[in-house]
Amino acid sequence: MDFRPISPNTVWLLTALSRAWFKPVIFGMENLKYGGGPYLFVGNHTIYGVLDVGVYAAHLYRAKGIYLRGLGDYFHFKVPVWGDLLKALGAVEGTPEQCSRLMEEGHNIVVYPGGGREVCKRKGEAYKLIWKERTGFARLAIKHGYPIVPFASVGPENAYSILLDANDFLNTRLAGFLERKGLLGSLLRNGEAVPPLARGIGPTLIPRPEKLYTGFTKPIDTSRLAGQDNDENAVMRLRLQVEQAIYQEMGRLLHYREQDTDKGLLRRFLTRL
Repeated sequence: MDFRPISPNTVWLLTALSRAWFKPVIFGMENLKYGGGPYLFVGNHTIYGVLDVGVYAAHLYRAKGIYLRGLGDYFHFKVPVWGDLLKALGAVEGTPEQCSRLMEEGHNIVVYPGGGREVCKRKGEAYKLIWKERTGFARLAIKHGYPIVPFASVGPENAYSILLDANDFLNTRLAGFLERKGLLGSLLRNGEAVPPLARGIGPTLIPRPEKLYTGFTKPIDTSRLAGQDNDENAVMRLRLQVEQAIYQEMGRLLHYREQDTDKGLLRRFLTRL
């Protein structure tokens, strides 16, 4: 894939507003080599999936010279302008074939196994991994010998309050109509592609300025599993190891967030609206 990333200074400038709004706190940079990798970063998708990725990606690029290539759901690339922007930033459709090509070329990659379903949060699903039976990322990491860096992100789920979710939608007449017409599955994946209706500051969609916390754990070496990419037990054990690491890091971040008093009066006020 012929792709040349933009400069670290440009990325830093493009994320200036987000960084000022969310005041990110990043942990675990010492676990990564400068210009290191290539790594496969695997993390939890937060609500709407767009609040945190640019922020931590900018920090990674500036501090460690690591530019992330993202794997996205195909529907992103069907949206005018938005899809073109993602491509310009190096994102590709999240298929095994595309991921393999990136790995063959030695790129640093970020993937969210929860995909669109994890983005479309429902009530009570904050900071939960919804991976179903997906193991593709683990299989490809073994096949290509990629170290996996589990990471967790905390904060975006607190920036919004969900008013209505997919469960509410599935109980409406519109959902029933779409199901009778055979469109519920093809258009909305039987409700999995229905984003929540949420509010941020007051009744608006402007996210509350909750601080963002991201933690990168030590890379998991997959070379010990060489040749076992078709061994379902080996693949599942690796997936479970990554999942556990993310949950542990998420727990540490949530605890840190509770203890963090450095938020400022205006931030404290706005996050209560």
